[in-house]
Amino acid sequence: MSTTELNTKAMYKLSYGLFVCTARQGDKMNGCIINTAIQVASDPNRISIAINKANYTHDMVKATGACNISVISTSAGFDMFKHFGFQSGRDVDKFSKDYTTYQMAENGIPYIIAGTNAYFSLKVEKEVDLGSHTLFICEPTFMTVLSDTPSCTYEYYQSNIKPKPQPVGETPKGETIWRCMICGYEYVGEELPDDFICPICKHGKDDFEKIIR
Repeated sequence: MSTTELNTKAMYKLSYGLFVCTARQGDKMNGCIINTAIQVASDPNRISIAINKANYTHDMVKATGACNISVISTSAGFDMFKHFGFQSGRDVDKFSKDYTTYQMAENGIPYIIAGTNAYFSLKVEKEVDLGSHTLFICEPTFMTVLSDTPSCTYEYYQSNIKPKPQPVGETPKGETIWRCMICGYEYVGEELPDDFICPICKHGKDDFEKIIR
């Protein structure tokens, strides 16, 4: 095996949890799905989260220095992922009067009470620019358990929650399709631009697979 091989499918062997990161800036509340929230130190206790810069929530956390993360459990339905992951807070109000499965934490930021098993209130202490994402190193100011239901891993989501991707319309035989391995979105074209971002789940080119019909 070549020592220079970079098989991006190896990335899917890493273990991830899934979380709803929520923020508030003035009267605007928003949230997005993230898959990186880990304890990076115990004394003092510190949690790191990484948020894609394409997400509106990223800008809110960067501006306010505070957020909550709700740990998604295996009881969550696909509607949660559609609500927080497949639409932008720049275009819709994710906390409109029609959305009621949340409560307000003491820091004034909402947390999710359905399909979750814990939540943390975080205060940003440091930021690291990682290119597509910003890494926020945070101090937990509050944390509690909401249920004993197991946490939802990325693998569990892929196998048990996410619907199997359906073809988007009919394409001529032999045409090249690039399918997002995260949400199933399909791009038609011989080449996928290097800077392409999935319009649904905001993942980049590395998360697309090439299919020739």
